Amino acid sequence: MQQIRRMRGGAQGHLMLGADGKLWVVKFQNNPQHVRVLANEMLATRLAAAAGLTVPETAVVEVSEWLIRHTPELEVNLGREKVRCRAGLQFGARHMGGVVESKAGPGVVLDYLPVEQLAEIRNLEEFCGALALDKWTANANGRQAVFLRRARERRYRACFIDQGYCFHAGEWRFDDSPLRGVYPRNEVYAHVSGWESFEPWLTRMETMDDAVVWRAAESIPPEWYGENGIAGDMGELEALVERLLRRRGRIRELIVEFGRSTREPFPKWVEMGRRLAI
Repeated sequence: MQQIRRMRGGAQGHLMLGADGKLWVVKFQNNPQHVRVLANEMLATRLAAAAGLTVPETAVVEVSEWLIRHTPELEVNLGREKVRCRAGLQFGARHMGGVVESKAGPGVVLDYLPVEQLAEIRNLEEFCGALALDKWTANANGRQAVFLRRARERRYRACFIDQGYCFHAGEWRFDDSPLRGVYPRNEVYAHVSGWESFEPWLTRMETMDDAVVWRAAESIPPEWYGENGIAGDMGELEALVERLLRRRGRIRELIVEFGRSTREPFPKWVEMGRRLAI
């Protein structure tokens, strides 16, 4: 219904007011990264939610030609030129920034915490679940999170955002690298002492019903994997999902590769010395 402001980030999303009265971060089909970033956001975020991770609510958001025509700020900067945002169906994630309202009053959301507070967040263990998700989906970007604190609460809770570079952004391939898809600060992994640290999220992903994954994929508009607003080939999406389902058995192997990396992220995991058991 209304554009509020441009958001930071390579996809050049916009904070917008929906007809439901809620604030949404909207990423447009003709964003500078790739139209498939929208499909990746929807699929990976809904898989994360199915596994029990803390992620924003997602929705398909319709932005009208009228609103774009009457809102000069709704444009995409392509470097040497600027173009209008494309009307139609866009990806929306419930806004997790600024002030959080609750019955007890306003709270806050931050995108950075000092080390002392980072180690005390309420759901620190979920970073292990997010790591499993990012390895499963071959996230080519670093793990991103924001930190929420409700009124009268002392400790923050992490919310995992920005899944656009899962499946290697627009390329829909699985390039595995130990240092991709990980949070930049080792403090969030310092508590890991074995596979139990990754539960229940790891097992939920490994045993996730195929139907859950297919339902998440079926919610993606065909325009999000086509070109110039034209519906894409559903066969490509089906091939992506089939490969994703087969990869569930590799998640532990990929976590081990990260554990063996130069980051040395799991100092408390002493099983088998430097060799982590799968």
